[in-house]
Amino acid sequence: MTESQQQKDLRHDEVQSGAATVLGEPSVDVTDERQNSLWSDAWATLKRNPLFWVGGVLGVFFLVMALFPGVMARGADPRDCSLSNSNAKPSADHWFGYDQQGCDYLANVVYGARNSLIIGLLAVSVILVLGVLVGALSGFFGGFIDSLLSRLTDIFYAVPFVLGAIVVLRSGTLGRGVVAVAIALAAFGWMTAMRLVRSQVIAVKSGDYVAAARAMGASNGRILVRHILPNAIAPVLVYTTITIGVLIAAEATLTFLGVGLQRPAISWGLQIDTGQSLLRTAPHLVLFPSLILTLTVMAFIMMGDALRDALDPRQRS
Repeated sequence: MTESQQQKDLRHDEVQSGAATVLGEPSVDVTDERQNSLWSDAWATLKRNPLFWVGGVLGVFFLVMALFPGVMARGADPRDCSLSNSNAKPSADHWFGYDQQGCDYLANVVYGARNSLIIGLLAVSVILVLGVLVGALSGFFGGFIDSLLSRLTDIFYAVPFVLGAIVVLRSGTLGRGVVAVAIALAAFGWMTAMRLVRSQVIAVKSGDYVAAARAMGASNGRILVRHILPNAIAPVLVYTTITIGVLIAAEATLTFLGVGLQRPAISWGLQIDTGQSLLRTAPHLVLFPSLILTLTVMAFIMMGDALRDALDPRQRS
């Protein structure tokens, strides 16, 4: 189609939109129609995917565990300990047994979910803000801004994810609390989200509806927020869901290595670290937190995989 034909079509669409407004009929927003179609088709696909339901049920279960630990721990207090119960095996009354200090281990594992999920959700929120902001600016404006932000991203990419977090936490600048661990993980985990947003923005900004919005006098900010980002967010949403699981596993790794959360905090990483020296005599001290950690990570990864398949038109029959 020639440029003159495109201009004629654009003017024709504007006339139709204006006529509809004059007649009292609401004009149709192409972006809204595209988004409604995308998400309705995705939901129809998700409903038929067993991975989504398994991951969703597990995710909700662990979220409830973090929000209401007292209920899930059957009323037990993780800090109510007696050395007479030290390393006692699981039983009908105490499903996960006791730890080395004689504390109810089910209560400890349940209360450990709260810190892990808070760190995962907080870190992924920071990753989203940084990734979307930097990626959108880089892809939309291009040129010098794109080159500058892309090189900045490459610098952070050059630092291994876990190693960078270890260096930050060992420096003691942020401390060793929940917020500090989340920030350390997010500081070296936002680059992939940035590149996803950047590539999607570059692909979307050349669309006809963006050109139409620009011709109608829309500002750069409105075009970016109203028309481009809604059509570029799907891959980032998939990445975010999977990344929550990755961040939870990374927090446990840092804590296990002694650079994450510190006692008296309750964490699956701390429990695994303590239990490794008692693996022969009390294997349940490693088994239960490791099992719950694995299921939590797997839940978010399964939901992310299902979401990716639902939002990818090539996966649909």
